[in-house]
Amino acid sequence: MSMILSASVVRVRDGLPLSASTDYEQSTGMQECRKYFKMLSKKLSQLPDRCTLKTGQYNINFISSLGVSYMMLCTENYPSVLAFCFLDELQKEFITTYNMMKTNTAIRPYCFIEFDNFIQRTKQRYNNTRSLSTKMNLADMQTEIKLRPPYQISVSELGSANGFAHIPVGEYKGTGKISAAPHQRLEPVTLPGIVSFVLSLLCGALNLIRGFHAIESLLQNEGEDFSYVIAFFLGTAACLYQCYLFVYYTGWRNAKSFLTFGLICLCNMYLYELRNLWQLFFHVTVGAFCTLQIRLRQPQGKSPDYNV
Repeated sequence: MSMILSASVVRVRDGLPLSASTDYEQSTGMQECRKYFKMLSKKLSQLPDRCTLKTGQYNINFISSLGVSYMMLCTENYPSVLAFCFLDELQKEFITTYNMMKTNTAIRPYCFIEFDNFIQRTKQRYNNTRSLSTKMNLADMQTEIKLRPPYQISVSELGSANGFAHIPVGEYKGTGKISAAPHQRLEPVTLPGIVSFVLSLLCGALNLIRGFHAIESLLQNEGEDFSYVIAFFLGTAACLYQCYLFVYYTGWRNAKSFLTFGLICLCNMYLYELRNLWQLFFHVTVGAFCTLQIRLRQPQGKSPDYNV
């Protein structure tokens, strides 16, 4: 019989279970799947925001957003589109019901166990697929799944229950390659962001050209100060690193952008004698503008809508 068997809500950063459905099934297969639930919980921060693990006659599906993962166990023949719609509905209700500050500061396991009432009601609805299908636009959901299919995890990638094998970096259909924190994808690029990126590249190029000119001047005149060359090349590196921070997500991204902007300011202060006020103003302003755009382009907090 095609059906959802259980579901749980887990915190991504440490795998702490926040809520779960009450399971009455005690078969060997279900017991084995519970082990996979625990193994996956410890790997959530290294996995994409939408995944499927096939374990023989059962499938484990989950989605992650805002530091919380929503996991479910179903029979192997349960439609994947309905499975992810079920998870998306759990996600919407959980975000609406609970403050994210509470989930981040929760200490004890299953501190939101009352959410099980909603899980059970939703599970019953999704297990009655005949009445459910009339209320959903399956065509739109199937299109979404085709555009960005869930990443397929193999059992061998998880390793044993006592020691987890490293999950290699591979292709994630629909989103490119998996990064160190694949669920942290940045928001779409805006026009001001593109402008700041181009201007930062321009400033880096200008610093690079002036740096080579400073080297030529140093070779021709022995009295020239080599520290100017270092300042120009440091300015180039700072501008290029700002471009990198704008395009890619890294840890402490905002702090790095402020430190990089500080380096740009220091370099331009040191080059005060070689640049006029308008040039200094241009370089510092572009650095500040790019820092602002890095700050504004935050990671996407919500997984795609399934049009339930």
